[in-house]
Amino acid sequence: MQLPFFVYGTLKQGGPNYMRYLTGHTTSELAAYLEGAVMFTQGPYPFLTREPDLLPPAAVVYGSLISIRPPVYQLVLADLDRLEGYVAGASENLYERVRLDVMTANGPQQAWVYIAGTHALQLIRTGQMRSIPGGVWSTE
Repeated sequence: MQLPFFVYGTLKQGGPNYMRYLTGHTTSELAAYLEGAVMFTQGPYPFLTREPDLLPPAAVVYGSLISIRPPVYQLVLADLDRLEGYVAGASENLYERVRLDVMTANGPQQAWVYIAGTHALQLIRTGQMRSIPGGVWSTE
């Protein structure tokens, strides 16, 4: 099954990694959000987490649900895994790729979501990253 991706940072349309990895490869892009999630950052890109001890009340992250053209899906998946530092089964991934339900105007839909890996969570818990208020990532 070729799940869409929920993107919330540099892979959103207009972001630097959208142009590099997604331009010309999408079949649909819908506004979406993920409840029970919060973002943190220490630089040019965000980390999303759903760890209960890190969530403020009514935590939500806003982004886009992006579907990839079937002929290039596996290529885009491999490129995004590389970008996000994800290797299936590895214990020290920068991000983990997980299947979650995200909300769209059409209701819930399953998607791949890259969430903070173990090292990033350690940095968050030790105060080395700041939270992103409002659940919206911006490079401005």
